[in-house]
Amino acid sequence: MGAVVDVQFEDHLPAILNALETNNVGNRLVLEVAQHLGENTVRCIAMDSSEGLVRGQDVFDTGGPISVPVGPGMLGRIINVIGEPVDEAGPVDAVELRAIHQPAPAYVDQSTEAQILVTGIKVLDLLAPYARGGKIGLFGGAGVGKTVLIQELINNVAKAHGGFSVFAGVGERTREGNDLYHEFIESGVNKKGGGQGSKAALVYGQMNEPPGARARVGLTGLTVAEYFRDQGQDVLFFV
Repeated sequence: MGAVVDVQFEDHLPAILNALETNNVGNRLVLEVAQHLGENTVRCIAMDSSEGLVRGQDVFDTGGPISVPVGPGMLGRIINVIGEPVDEAGPVDAVELRAIHQPAPAYVDQSTEAQILVTGIKVLDLLAPYARGGKIGLFGGAGVGKTVLIQELINNVAKAHGGFSVFAGVGERTREGNDLYHEFIESGVNKKGGGQGSKAALVYGQMNEPPGARARVGLTGLTVAEYFRDQGQDVLFFV
């Protein structure tokens, strides 16, 4: 019933962070190796509910970390921590599968130039300009306009820079995630069902999901954002 699952192998030991897969009452359950226990047993974190698992069940090692789909087909869609679509709009159109655990860029590959990201929102550009490649925190109570500001940033970055945005909802309320999805469609940020004209990809690990999903969904969102970065796009990554 818990989020921790111990798996025993007969002839090999999966590496730390490897993804293991099993069938849980007809559903694909992904486990991530967190610890080695002896020579052939691993302790894993479940990415979904473990209710229904039984002792002696078959588990196989995928041979690598959790991999998720990336590409322009992610825009306008909602995926979960393991890359499965959860918006009931069919399978995602992926360019490739990419592991969520990637090495950090070397310092020589990072830009040292200080540049301002022009958001098109005059009060921000004048009083609190955003540094390109920097990190910004938006703090505010309920109903003060954080979501409206996010929508404006996504729209303006798409129009002014031809860039895209990735929104990772870590531990969000299900209602808020649903509202944000529909607000993006109503405001024209995304098209219903994704596709041409959509500007943002959504990755959700909501508060009703197990701790494993909430712990890793930020990396899934980052992986989607890094694909657009590697294509030379400007990317806003919201967590």
